[in-house]
Amino acid sequence: MSPWIPESPPTLADYFAVLPGPLPVLPMLATVLAVVYLAGAIRLWRHGRRWPVWRTASFLLGCVLLAGTTGLGVEAYGHALLSVFMFQQLTLMMAIPPLLVLGSPGTLLLRATPHRGVGRVILRAAHAGLRSRAARWVLSPWLALPIYLAAFYGLYLAGLADRILATIGGHMALEVAFLVAGVLFTIPVLSSDPLPMRLSHGGRAIDVFAEAALHAFFGVFLMMATTMLVTQFVSPTEALGLDPLEDQRLAGGLAWSYGEAPTLLMLVYVMHRWFREDTARAAAEDRYADVHGTTELDAYNAYLETLHKKDA
Repeated sequence: MSPWIPESPPTLADYFAVLPGPLPVLPMLATVLAVVYLAGAIRLWRHGRRWPVWRTASFLLGCVLLAGTTGLGVEAYGHALLSVFMFQQLTLMMAIPPLLVLGSPGTLLLRATPHRGVGRVILRAAHAGLRSRAARWVLSPWLALPIYLAAFYGLYLAGLADRILATIGGHMALEVAFLVAGVLFTIPVLSSDPLPMRLSHGGRAIDVFAEAALHAFFGVFLMMATTMLVTQFVSPTEALGLDPLEDQRLAGGLAWSYGEAPTLLMLVYVMHRWFREDTARAAAEDRYADVHGTTELDAYNAYLETLHKKDA
């Protein structure tokens, strides 16, 4: 049992408290990301170049959520309760990645990095990554979606969670894996950054629909299970005076409810962008047709002129 597991059942205040825990790797990463992003945004603003405030707020909120989810009391109780661990997983995979991706960190990197010295090296590496086959393969939905779903079905139904959590650093390794899986799934769906490949709006909607359906089924399955799927949480949960099965049902309820909310918001955002781009494209085509005409309209006018000549 981990030495930093609390000895009493959690209250709402305990989740936000600063409790003893392992090395805060992800909170430190969140701090570094926030500082670097903010430095880039300030550089653009100081040079009179525009950068959306809402994108900055979205990215920084994602960093704050990442630091809080893995650095406050919720992290300590995540070692003892499956429900809290599930909350961490859902947040790392479904709430934080959209906030980070909507911040368009890739675009900010390309626009704010100096074109000399170390900055030039960074830009060359970024452009090389965009052109690489590896990036195209990693961001493919044929890889991202299976990894995303394996983080639920493979981890809990195949017994991988018990093996990983039994190792030193297993909890932290899973947290990092959850965040990476969520980012890989979210980038093709929401990102406005330059990408080596870009899905159609229909493909994005299908990805989100598939994830939502399979994810909801997992939550229901977890709520209906009559045995513990992760035995590593049995002893710590009982030590807190709680029923492990009831805690597992609570975890399933979180997967079914809290887990579906970000997915629904992602779907609404994708459909909104699809409608907006189709409307803008149709308006542009109408303006062009008013000035230059179209092939179909020109052919029809020529046909009418031929009929008029025959009548004359």
